[in-house]
Amino acid sequence: MVSLRIEGLRKTFRDVVALEDISLELAESEYVVILGPTGAGKTTLLKTIAGLTKQDRGHIYFDGEHVDHLPPFDRGVAYLPQNYSLFGHLTVWDNIAFGPTVQDWEPRRRDQVVREMLNLVHLSDRRGAFPRELSGGMQQRVALARALATHARLLLLDEPLRALDARLRMELRQELRTLAKYLGITTLHVTHDQEEAISIADRIAVLRRGKVVQVGPPREVYEAHRDPFVANFVGEANFLEGVLEKAGPANSVVVLETQQSAIGQPTDLPPGSRALLGVKTDRCEIRPSHFEEENSFPGIIVRSLFLGKRISVEVKTDVGLLKAKVPSDHVSLASEGREVTLRFQPNYAVVYPVPAGGLRSVLEVE
Repeated sequence: MVSLRIEGLRKTFRDVVALEDISLELAESEYVVILGPTGAGKTTLLKTIAGLTKQDRGHIYFDGEHVDHLPPFDRGVAYLPQNYSLFGHLTVWDNIAFGPTVQDWEPRRRDQVVREMLNLVHLSDRRGAFPRELSGGMQQRVALARALATHARLLLLDEPLRALDARLRMELRQELRTLAKYLGITTLHVTHDQEEAISIADRIAVLRRGKVVQVGPPREVYEAHRDPFVANFVGEANFLEGVLEKAGPANSVVVLETQQSAIGQPTDLPPGSRALLGVKTDRCEIRPSHFEEENSFPGIIVRSLFLGKRISVEVKTDVGLLKAKVPSDHVSLASEGREVTLRFQPNYAVVYPVPAGGLRSVLEVE
C-alpha cells in the first residue's frame, strides 16, 4: 500500500478558488475522511490526487515520490465517483473485469481477481446481472469491486453512500471501512455527513471553502473543535457572545450583554476581549424552571422534536434561542410551552475570539 502527502495544493476555476494551500498526510493503510459542506472543494481534491484535474500549485507524493507528472492510469489510484459510473450494457462480471481487461492482463489472472472481488463484496451469485437489475447497495459494491480490481494502492471514495437510503448507508459505511482495512488499502473518503465521518474515520479532515480547518481523530474533532464552524458543522452548537472578564488556568468567564455570566474552558485571549462561548447541544441539559447553578439560563420551550433516543428542544431565553438534545426519557420535561432551565457544565464550553465578520459569516455553509 501507499502513504500520501499533499503539500500546498491550490486549484482555481476562473475566479473561483476551489483549493487553497491544502496540506495533508495519510499513513499507509489509514482511513481518512474529508468532511465538509457542498462546495468546499472535496471532489476537486480527490480528482487532483487521482490526476483527473491538474493543480495550479503544490505537489502530491506517494510513498515520498513525486507523482504530479504521472497520468491517472499510472498513479495506481482507484477512484469511485458519486454516481458509480457502471456500464449499463455490461454484466457485474464484465464491469469488474473492465480495468484489468483494458490493462491487458493475462486472462487467467484477470478472472481470478474478478472472482476474488465478487467474493469480497458478496455478489458471486449476481455475476451475470446487469446494473439495472441490482439494488442501490449492490451497485455500490460492484463499483467498489471494479475500483479495487486493478490492485490500486490508494482508494478515493467520493460520497460513496450518498444515493442510498438511511438504513443501507449505516450498514454499508461499516462494510466499506472493514473492506479497506482487510485489504490494507490507504483510503480517502469524502462526505458531507458528519455522522458518517465520525463512525468510520481513523482521522477526519474538515474542509471549508477550499481550506483544511481542522484535522484529527473523530473524538478530537467533535469535542476539541478549534473554531465555531467546526463546532457547529460536526454536530451542533450553541454560541453566547460577550466580553471576556476572566481568563484563568481553571476556567474563563464571559459576561453577556444581559450581564449574566457564562463560564467556559481556559483561553489564551486577554481579558476585555470580545469572546464567543460555544457548547455542543448534546452537552446541554434541561432542568425544572427553579433550578439555579452556574451556566443556567431559564426560558420556555418553543419547539420539541422527538428523534428516537433523544429529544431536540429549543428554549427561548434572555440570551437568545438555545438548543439541547436530551434523552427521550425526559419527555415529560421537554414539552412545548414548559418553563425550564437550560444549563451546561463549564468544561464542555469552548471560548473563541469573536470573528471579524461576525458569527453568522463563520457558520455559513455554501
